[in-house]
Amino acid sequence: MTTAVGPQPISGPSAWRGDELSKSTEWIYVLSDAERKELEALGRRFVADDPDLSTVTAADYPFDVCRALNDECAHQLDAGRGFVLVRGLRTDEYGGPMAGAIFFIMGLHLGRPIGQNQRGDLLDHVIATSNKTMSDEGALPSRIRDRLPFHSDSSDVVALLCLRGAKEGGASSLVSGTTIHNEMLRRRPDLAARLFDTYHWDWRRQDPDSPELTYTSPIISSVDGIFSTYAGSSMIFSAQEYPGVPKLTSDQAAAIELFDEISQESGLPIDMDFQPGDVQWLLNYAALHSRTSYIDYPEPERRRHLLRLWLKRDVGRPLAPKFGKHVVVMGEPTTPVVPGGRFRIADAVTVNDDWGV
Repeated sequence: MTTAVGPQPISGPSAWRGDELSKSTEWIYVLSDAERKELEALGRRFVADDPDLSTVTAADYPFDVCRALNDECAHQLDAGRGFVLVRGLRTDEYGGPMAGAIFFIMGLHLGRPIGQNQRGDLLDHVIATSNKTMSDEGALPSRIRDRLPFHSDSSDVVALLCLRGAKEGGASSLVSGTTIHNEMLRRRPDLAARLFDTYHWDWRRQDPDSPELTYTSPIISSVDGIFSTYAGSSMIFSAQEYPGVPKLTSDQAAAIELFDEISQESGLPIDMDFQPGDVQWLLNYAALHSRTSYIDYPEPERRRHLLRLWLKRDVGRPLAPKFGKHVVVMGEPTTPVVPGGRFRIADAVTVNDDWGV
């Protein structure tokens, strides 16, 4: 295993720019009628079977027509641009359980769903359950309407299914970690090198019941020619408040700030206005994600509502030692910190309005 990195930019399909990619529809996979009908049939059977979400497998709901769809999603995640948007589900006709079932089945074929909160829920909700903002103590990013900074989630793959869009705003924004690195290398190669340093990340603010205050990880990993990113500057800066955490050097702080500045520069991100039925699959190591701020409709039942999956996808991707949120052993059986996890599809797709209030 080699982690040597030269001064040359990283090339390949993961090094994209939003202003170029948005001129085409190559990143959108439109379901054929046959694919949609197969997913609907599987979804209906899933709802009728009512399996335990923690034990059900892809083999229980095999693909036939949708093998090409699954292969394309897998290819884009593993060796392509790092994301794909699947369009064509008629979620407004399905009802919550069937929409969630189809989404969950698609996830099973791309990886293993893992818990997303202290309750161990495998299917979670992105919906504003309060009027908190990012500056409020205890605010959950998935349950507020603020713009989110670009970041990586605690999984190999993160997926979103749009059930309802916002009245205004709420676009899903992605940016290539490879392109950010290349831009830093072009402008400030001295600071680009600092992305490979090991940093303390605020574990406690991510997980209130975490056993430690912080964990450590570099921002960039390059192993055997495979380039990966793990980002979230606010977690690095807030970790500086804890006793015993080494202080950032001026170059390290400048590198993190420049990384953030570049990620938001016009032309680099791609913004997607989610339509009901859209499914976004994203490899956390290839692209960072965020969303724009949004305004909800006044009626509670019309709130912007996305379902979210976190997947472990074991494809043998080489990573630097202790890279990313390595303190979480993805896919291993764990006891939820808080009881009440929902492992039946009808329960899982019901919004837990007490979460994040």
